[in-house]
Amino acid sequence: MKTRLLLIFCYFVILQINAQIIQNTGVLIIGGSTSGTMAGIQSARMGVKTIIVEETPWLGGMLTSAGVSAIDGNHHMPSGLWGEFREQIRNYYGGADKISTGWVSNTLFEPSVGQQVLRKMCAAEKNLSLIFNTKLIDIKEVNGGWQVKLSNGKIIQTKVIIDATELGDVAAKVGIKYDLGMDAQATYHERIAPEKANNVIQDLTYTAILKDYGINVDKTLPKPANYSASEFNCACKEFCNNPAAKRQNPCASLMTYAKLPNGKVLINWPISGNDYYANMVEMSENERQEAIKAAKEVTLRFVYFLQTELGFKNFGLADDEYPTTDKLPFIPYHRESRRIDGLVRMNLNHIENPFSQTQPLYRTGIAVGDYAIDHHHEKNPAAPDLHFVPVPSFNIPLGSLIPKQKANFIVAEKSISVSNLVNGASRLQPVVMQIGQAAGALAAYSVMNKVSPEKVSVRAIQKILLQSKVYLMPYFDVPLTHPNWEAIQQVGATGILKGVGQSVNWSNRTWFYPDSTISINEFLKGLKDFEPKFEYHGISEQKSISMSFAEFEAILSDFKHFLIQNKNTLARVIIEQNLSLDKKNKPISRSEIAVRLAGLIEKEVDFEGGFR
Repeated sequence: MKTRLLLIFCYFVILQINAQIIQNTGVLIIGGSTSGTMAGIQSARMGVKTIIVEETPWLGGMLTSAGVSAIDGNHHMPSGLWGEFREQIRNYYGGADKISTGWVSNTLFEPSVGQQVLRKMCAAEKNLSLIFNTKLIDIKEVNGGWQVKLSNGKIIQTKVIIDATELGDVAAKVGIKYDLGMDAQATYHERIAPEKANNVIQDLTYTAILKDYGINVDKTLPKPANYSASEFNCACKEFCNNPAAKRQNPCASLMTYAKLPNGKVLINWPISGNDYYANMVEMSENERQEAIKAAKEVTLRFVYFLQTELGFKNFGLADDEYPTTDKLPFIPYHRESRRIDGLVRMNLNHIENPFSQTQPLYRTGIAVGDYAIDHHHEKNPAAPDLHFVPVPSFNIPLGSLIPKQKANFIVAEKSISVSNLVNGASRLQPVVMQIGQAAGALAAYSVMNKVSPEKVSVRAIQKILLQSKVYLMPYFDVPLTHPNWEAIQQVGATGILKGVGQSVNWSNRTWFYPDSTISINEFLKGLKDFEPKFEYHGISEQKSISMSFAEFEAILSDFKHFLIQNKNTLARVIIEQNLSLDKKNKPISRSEIAVRLAGLIEKEVDFEGGFR
């Protein structure tokens, strides 16, 4: 009897121990990176229990832990959580002008301050838990979800997992297919792709944050091993003996390029500077650590070069940024990683000519960017020169976050399904922050509706993002303050009214022209794209002049009647108005059209952008 009681007691003790060890959550995010942090905030805001697991003591990835605190792009499109983050940074320093301190960016901040802001944003979310200094040990599929084992001994079971690691390590661990390196010209017919595929990825950088300790203070490092000033020949104009050298800047500009508030400088210099080539993606952990060590050594040699050859001896490694023994960031800045085999693959053609592709991926947009195709390949002589390729602004399709092979799995950060060339624009901080927010929305929606991400409604996710002021379409001339911003975003995502892309140096644009008019021909073409079977017979001749209110209402009435005849419930979302006599013959603007047609976004699309 005693033995039986003891066995029963032990059984319940074991059950209790297991209950204590296995922790359940709705969404689990591996990687407190730039995207991982935003995914956690968004998921938690939607009421889903969410956990972020991060290897380092900091949140933010490239924004903070890698020190890349000079924002590239999206200055005029403060979409979603990117806009919230920027606003809090501005408030911390006292205004937008206080963080426009360097010529490379309009938003520069100390990494430690970025970390504080992210912690504050996460702390406001009661459904969000953070686990630091912890690695993923094992992961397996369990009961239609995932179970992970962590280095701290915890086991977490989750319905949906998000890989927000820097190199897409979780996706690889569970067997998701991926690409690595440059795509051949024949693969996607991208005009600047190399003829043959290769395994070349972008240079990484181990950045440094320097601080001005005062003009009379000498903070020169001990001379690093293997130092030679010739390693940095032509890093700037006055220190260059090669007349053919490209992109030469005055040496003083190296310290103003990414000047941060409070007398600090980000050292992330691509021109014969501290970029470093190492394809770390498929390396073992020991090999990665050796590559990181080598990258750090390049950066320390470059800092010594700045201090000795260029005379900036009063600038030393900041002692109030990173709690590391070497005062360098926690992680390197990885510009490129695995690119998963997603439900869709976005390539350069989708950016350059979004409205003429057989896959109208723009209709499925969940994030926007306006940066050029910027590839860093200087430290790898085998790589082609793809430093700067102007393109229009663009959006990221939802399907690029979802792998083909696994259910209840989402990929964020830089490992989404894009071509190698597109990665050069999609990798930038504001875009990755939005990718993270979309991943969080997708994960939370999947949990709440008990559906795997590859089966969600694209429009449902877009509506959630719109409520959070996320841009679906990259319209430069329709700011968040525009009274019809949401309607224009909605109509843009239907394709009835299309934008016009333009390359403008580093800040590329797509124009909607909200106050402009539209011809009847162009409007009918847009309706035809939306509903191919619709025919309008109210106009006897082609008309290319501006469409009037009366003409628009006549077409709209016929279109609504067509929908009703075809038992299409979309008829109920079209807004018609009684026009005054003095307005009937006046031209109608694109913005006014958008307001009346905004509800048509309810027409569902598949992940390739085709209407269902």
